[in-house]
Amino acid sequence: MEILLLNGDALEVEEGATCLQAAQKISDGLARNAVAAKINGVLCDLSKKLAQGDKLEIVTLKDKEGLEVYRHTCAHVLAQAIKNIYPTCKLAIGPVIDNGFYYDIDFNTPITQDDFAKIESEMNKIIKAKTPIERFELPRAEALKLMKKYKESYKAELINDLPEDAVISFYKQGTFTDLCRGPHLPNTGKIKAFKLVSISGSYWRGNEKNKMLTRIYGVAFAKKDEMDAYFQMLEEAKKRDHIKLGKELKLFALLNEGKGFPFFLPNGMVLKNTLVDFWRDLHRREGYVEIQTPIILTRSLWENSGHWDHYKDNMYTTKIDGEDCAVKPMNCPGGMLVYKNSPHSYKDLPLRVAEMGLVHRHEKSGQLHGLFRVRCFTQDDAHIFMLPEQIKDEIIGVVKLTDRIYKQFGFKYKVELSTRPENSMGSEEDWNTATAALQAALDEMQIEYEINEGDGAFYGPKIDFHLQDSIGRTWQCGTIQLDFQMPQRFELEYVGEDGLKHRPIMIHRAIFGSIERFIGILIEHFAGKFPLWLAPVQVKILPITDRTLPYAEEIAEKLLDLGIRCEVDKRNEKIGYKIREAKMDKVPYVLVVGDKELEEHTVNVNKRGVEEKTTVALDEFISMALAQIAEKVIF
Repeated sequence: MEILLLNGDALEVEEGATCLQAAQKISDGLARNAVAAKINGVLCDLSKKLAQGDKLEIVTLKDKEGLEVYRHTCAHVLAQAIKNIYPTCKLAIGPVIDNGFYYDIDFNTPITQDDFAKIESEMNKIIKAKTPIERFELPRAEALKLMKKYKESYKAELINDLPEDAVISFYKQGTFTDLCRGPHLPNTGKIKAFKLVSISGSYWRGNEKNKMLTRIYGVAFAKKDEMDAYFQMLEEAKKRDHIKLGKELKLFALLNEGKGFPFFLPNGMVLKNTLVDFWRDLHRREGYVEIQTPIILTRSLWENSGHWDHYKDNMYTTKIDGEDCAVKPMNCPGGMLVYKNSPHSYKDLPLRVAEMGLVHRHEKSGQLHGLFRVRCFTQDDAHIFMLPEQIKDEIIGVVKLTDRIYKQFGFKYKVELSTRPENSMGSEEDWNTATAALQAALDEMQIEYEINEGDGAFYGPKIDFHLQDSIGRTWQCGTIQLDFQMPQRFELEYVGEDGLKHRPIMIHRAIFGSIERFIGILIEHFAGKFPLWLAPVQVKILPITDRTLPYAEEIAEKLLDLGIRCEVDKRNEKIGYKIREAKMDKVPYVLVVGDKELEEHTVNVNKRGVEEKTTVALDEFISMALAQIAEKVIF
């Protein structure tokens, strides 16, 4: 029979041939590296049989799906090892996560990380055995009997949630069998590098009313050197921890009196306001107007927007004058009211409306983490109201602005296009139109992107930007969401060229995403060593003696008049100690002034990260610093 390969070539294979056999016919090397396959776009095991006309793609560890299959099999090897060591435990779920996997397990006797060595040893035995992994399927009733036999009550509960006529898939490796959709590696011997890393508690199905299970996390990589590099990155990340540096640099405080509500200190406010000023300047140039909407709005507004039905569990609610109200988790509905406050013509559009809006979202205490996961944050929102024919150009404009901002901080990024989720609002036609418009804009700009199926907002598809920081980690920040729904729900209108009323199309977008989170990312990206234009203290001036203190203060006055943030260290301490402290504070420039500098009207410049010190005329230093600030140089 004949099948088709990804490049369009036809391949003759035996009737009933498997994906692995087809891979062997293509090349021995491909077959050795194969971990899974795609038949007509659907990921499957290499043992899956092909049919006439199938389109085949062989998946290796160079593919994202290949690594996911690899890591999923690691989770099954972990489960098998644990069942071998602790036969009375019960298995729950074991999915793939970034860089690894975890498994939730109900132990009769609690375990700790001290037990990881013997679990890893058992896993290595299973891997060394190169045990074949085989898929089989059972009707629902027989699947339940099998799980009852193995006393796996959590698996039985999952099966009970499936339809009566469902065919349930399992995977067997030696004496171990697990309920799983798959696919998996052809045998355990293909696993080359893994490590168990941490343990935590986790409620069954994420419900606090259910039993607390033990979650064991592991990482897995295609090669050992990749895993070694990952752990080196983690060590570097510890040094860059924004919570630690935020405290040391006096940027923000996390206090018990406001859990999840960060306190910004003077240095942190300088950093935050500098970011906001940069944002405002760019948006003013791009034709945005700025608004501010209330923090608390009535329940009827949130019902109209759909948030009350789709997002209520994450909202803080209250009563005012007997009326149900909610603290805003998003700025969008307020923006709709601003648009409706005035009549609009097609000549007014596109209308670009920006808001630095403080929003509040209820996060569980266990999920809070520094500035990355908080209960209130400032979102750099904007809503663009436009004509249908303006969609592509406006999306392109937002992408260009986003690119301009990210490059300013030295970030590389990747782009994802997220499509319609299950709980979406609106017609299929609107969703198809919106998704096609986003794709057309990205294609026209020749931007590479991945499709993230089913992860759009409930009101529209979106483009997400994932930043890569200086040590290779990725962060989801910016988003562009195309919305046909909310203008309809709020009955937004404009008068068209034909004199009739029409409905505008809307873009929701944020670039920083959350100012607080973005600051956390910047702290770790720069390891607290902010570029000159961002640094809370840009210059520190150190007089060597009391005689040079007036000269130091004269310098400070001149710098401050020019908008350069500076401080004079007047303490009666040795100059070496002052320099070391300034370095610990990661100040970009430290100016040491002694008798010689006073006489010659110069400064001795200590540049952060540079061992060599230079003496230059004061005016020369000021010109250099002003140029670096104006150009927003990163060093």
